Amino acid sequence: MIRTARGEDAAAIHAIYAPSVSAGVATFETELPGVETMRERLRARLQHYPWLVWEDAGEVLAYAYAGRFRERAAYDWIAETSIYVHADAQRRGIARRLYGVLLDVMRLQGITQAVGVITLPGTASVAMHQAMGFTSAGVWRQCGYKLGQWWDVGVWQKELQVAASPPRAVTPFPDLAGAAALQRLLTAAAG
Repeated sequence: MIRTARGEDAAAIHAIYAPSVSAGVATFETELPGVETMRERLRARLQHYPWLVWEDAGEVLAYAYAGRFRERAAYDWIAETSIYVHADAQRRGIARRLYGVLLDVMRLQGITQAVGVITLPGTASVAMHQAMGFTSAGVWRQCGYKLGQWWDVGVWQKELQVAASPPRAVTPFPDLAGAAALQRLLTAAAG
């Protein structure tokens, strides 16, 4: 089942995220944030953007969220996306299905562009983004130092919908909570 993340998911989300912090480069965060910090991040992000989880038999196996791309108001219609899947749940199609629903929710909000930022080579992540219609938008060379070396970061971009001129305001995620369109998306994803 795909659903909106809740505060009580913070421990499971933290457990999925922890290996990327301590031994991976999917994130450049170097100190584990802790469950309470993760709960606060979740609460803060959900004030405007979607944060979804994939739950199976009561266990959170993956999560995906959108977030502000840059602070200036002119960037309101573009959002950066992230997804993390528990190591035991990888290669089961969960990432593509969950990410697809995230992108659909962003469309409902009125977001026109999604951006994925991937530490290179990031072969699996690059392949998933390309399979979902993202295109390369550039590389930031040697921009992150972690685990004793410099890493390049690739940027992938996907148009979610044609941008109107002038655009309508992006709908904050909480305003979609009771929307029939959001419920249909989540119900369809469960089937």
